Amino acid sequence: MNPSENVSSPRRGLTVALVGNPNTGKTSVFNSLTGLHQKVGNYPGVTVEKKTGSFTFNDTDVELIDLPGLYSLVPKSLDDKIASDILTNPKNKISVIDIIVLVADASNLNRNLYLLTQIMDIGKPVILALNMMDVAKRNGLKIDVACLQEELGVMVVPVVAKKNKGIDELRRGIVTLGGKQDTLKTRHLVVEEKFSRVLQPVCDYLKENTYYSEGYCRSLAIRFVSSDDAIKYLEGEWSRSLDSARLKKLIGTARKELEALDINWHMAEARLRYKWIDRMLGRCVTRNDIISSDISVRLDKILTHSVLGPLIFLAIFAAIFQTIFSYAEVPMNWIDSGMHELGLLAARLIPPGLLQSLVIDGVIAGVGAVLVFLPQILALFFFLGILEDTGYMSRVAFMMDRVMRGAGLSGRSVIPLLSSFACAIPGIMATRTVHDWKERLITILIAPFMSCSARLPVYVLIIGAFIPAGSVFGVISYSALTLLSLYLLGILAAAMSAYVFKKTIKGAGRPSSFVMELPPYRRPSLRWTALQMVERARLFVTDAGKIILAVTIVLWFLASFPRSGGQTDDNGFAKTPIEQTYAGRFGKTLEPLIKPLGFDWKIGIGLITSFAAREVMVSTLATIYNLEDADEGSVDLRQALVSDTDPQTGKPLYTIWTALSLLVYYVLAMQCMATVAIVKRETNSWRWPALMIFYMTSLAYLASFTVYQIGKIWG
Repeated sequence: MNPSENVSSPRRGLTVALVGNPNTGKTSVFNSLTGLHQKVGNYPGVTVEKKTGSFTFNDTDVELIDLPGLYSLVPKSLDDKIASDILTNPKNKISVIDIIVLVADASNLNRNLYLLTQIMDIGKPVILALNMMDVAKRNGLKIDVACLQEELGVMVVPVVAKKNKGIDELRRGIVTLGGKQDTLKTRHLVVEEKFSRVLQPVCDYLKENTYYSEGYCRSLAIRFVSSDDAIKYLEGEWSRSLDSARLKKLIGTARKELEALDINWHMAEARLRYKWIDRMLGRCVTRNDIISSDISVRLDKILTHSVLGPLIFLAIFAAIFQTIFSYAEVPMNWIDSGMHELGLLAARLIPPGLLQSLVIDGVIAGVGAVLVFLPQILALFFFLGILEDTGYMSRVAFMMDRVMRGAGLSGRSVIPLLSSFACAIPGIMATRTVHDWKERLITILIAPFMSCSARLPVYVLIIGAFIPAGSVFGVISYSALTLLSLYLLGILAAAMSAYVFKKTIKGAGRPSSFVMELPPYRRPSLRWTALQMVERARLFVTDAGKIILAVTIVLWFLASFPRSGGQTDDNGFAKTPIEQTYAGRFGKTLEPLIKPLGFDWKIGIGLITSFAAREVMVSTLATIYNLEDADEGSVDLRQALVSDTDPQTGKPLYTIWTALSLLVYYVLAMQCMATVAIVKRETNSWRWPALMIFYMTSLAYLASFTVYQIGKIWG
């Protein structure tokens, strides 16, 4: 039956939590189950992103909640706490879970099943989705699914999410288990008698003061004896009903008794669970030694090498930027020609006048100028998706850990910073995984230095107009080298700023420990990469497009009025020189402040409007030039920038030094209102976004001033 097929009989509804370790393909499973039926919001009362989806199977509606990835139910970050609360607290304010689906990497079951054993103790119906079965097979692993299901007492479904294999079986399993929750009997952790006797007082106290089941209270007792972090979480969750001093006394007594039995209580939970996991996997999993991971080890030695690693990283991104400039020109020309034809069509259909000017010189010119750069943005997302899918970006995070420690950060901050190359907003939100407050704050403050996709249209426009043709040793073009340099400048500025903040921001914070499990190298799925690329393109066109359209319409009005009766256009309508319009007057007022940077009033207007979204700079310049030369038809923006002249000297208005100054400014300046808003929300204060605007704008101004003034001296 088609999963989305509707039947007239009454429907049942299930709420399912999707959980798993990072790098298990959980997101791929979520996408395969839900398709396009997804939405993103926030959990109540917190800023953690909530991703939900839905599907219908055999007359049952299923809501799927994609929980943040975690390794254990002992929470160390806000993301972990949210996930733990949803899974373990039956009275949480977020959602009542009917079934828990744990996604595990079939090629790394020993590590992944640790979380499963904790979740099975909760007492809810559980399904184990064995993802990446193809990878496990290539690695020489033979998994007896029936044996695993018998040993665990939970439903086990093998899947290969990226190839959509096993997804219908997983849907069927969810619906079946929802209707017959007692079909399988979940096994629970076996605890030695002497250990169980020591834990019993802690377990009894928890049963009396919480509404957890007896089985889960025993699991918690093991966890509390083994981890102080777990005690902190419980104190916060049950502060009204628990006597903290009494609980700690019971735990302290249990620890002393374990020491008397020569049992290391620090490792008690891990020892018990891994002992059970090893015994179970010994029965259900066999390994074929023909296949070896030597190639993966050799690759890691090269790609994460202290010298070769960064050089390879630079070479890869240089190749990406070279490809972007070399092969995106053709589709860019197609879009440009399409927008030109659209303008001609509008000119034929709309009578001359203000409405025609609004549509052609405002909407089509402004929005079209940004859409032209969509091929470059798509290409960048495609290559980043490939690198992420192969597992290489995880190596970059690991490799950058040693670099970031010198600046006061750890590799844990690298993941949010890498995310910021697509957009600073999800990058800043990803800092919730950074445990130390000071380190998290510094990461937030430097994340906007990473050159996001919104900057790319500005970079490509200016580089394409002013950077000369040619290449270095016939390998990498000057354009690609310039683009690579801009990304590196952002990274350098971030590292230097982090070092300064490390010394100046008060707090006892120090770089948190960074333990990262490198995912295996995988063959990238072109299908999933293409789907993600299309989704990001859709978001760019819809989300950024709305802002660009709104700003363009407002700018058209400001650059068209007031109308003067003294001058007319070719159709006899009143016309005002653009310098005398509201926008022109504002730009002229701003010009003395930015003239030392090599900028004129047109760029000044672009700097202001691009606070709404960085790519609005392109649409702003396109609108201004189309209004200024409205009588000459559609204007090629790059050509307009190159050919524009100073009315006083007759020399080119913009030089290569103006271009470099503007590029440097855009790398360093805080030009995004949405980022400012998210920083305020994440820090719960206007102090830090205000500091961010001040220090980034000041740094951008100083750097651009230096570049342009050196250029003037250089001649």
